[in-house]
Amino acid sequence: MPDHYQTLGVDRTASAEDIKRAYRRLASQHHPDKGGDTQQFQTIQQAYDVLSDPTQRQAYDRPQPEFQFGPGVNFGFNFEDVFGMFNQQRQAQARVLRLSVWITLRDVACGERRMVSLATATGAHTIEIDIPQAINDGDSVRYLGIGPGGTDIVVQFRIQPHPHWQRSGLNLTVEHPVSVWHMIEGGTIEVDDVLGNRIAVSVPADSRPGALLRLRHRGLSDGKGNQGDLLVRIQPSITYPVPAEIRQAIRAACGK
Repeated sequence: MPDHYQTLGVDRTASAEDIKRAYRRLASQHHPDKGGDTQQFQTIQQAYDVLSDPTQRQAYDRPQPEFQFGPGVNFGFNFEDVFGMFNQQRQAQARVLRLSVWITLRDVACGERRMVSLATATGAHTIEIDIPQAINDGDSVRYLGIGPGGTDIVVQFRIQPHPHWQRSGLNLTVEHPVSVWHMIEGGTIEVDDVLGNRIAVSVPADSRPGALLRLRHRGLSDGKGNQGDLLVRIQPSITYPVPAEIRQAIRAACGK
């Protein structure tokens, strides 16, 4: 059996928060969507599933009984305790339902509530869950007692790729076209953030194509007082037709 603590790189006395932080770091590093190894990611996921569940962790931490066969030998443990331990494990696993939920980058930014459907042996059910702010793709969250019959629900969140926004932790990057004239002379442009809010951005004179303009604390928030930045990568754009006076100025500058 793999050592789940060694898999996550934490001590056996690690707190639930320490385990969660270690899992998020490793899951982000080894996620298959980011080029990680699928088997290693599954091993990390299994370790977290066991250690993040108090009942399963207690059963996992319980020392294995030592015994030897032979006439008149006292085995040193009670079979009822052992069977009780396995029954507790089975009951704990039976009380957990797992599902994957696809969300958008906007959901990640807002941390809103979501109605999700799940199917069980008793039929279809609808439950409401809170989406944690700034959650990472592939992270799992356990919701206690919200399922049918008071079962726990473990939701793995998958984040839909966005056609324009790129995410790195709490930072967001977006490309934005800027007129050649603004890049030469400087000026102000308007950019929408991930929530659709309009932000005025100053473009410095003599800006180069691909330059990044950083807007502090305009990225994602984790709901704990930490907020990332919004990075705007500017790319030159020419509006046609080019006015005659600008053409004339260009010709003069080029000596034509």
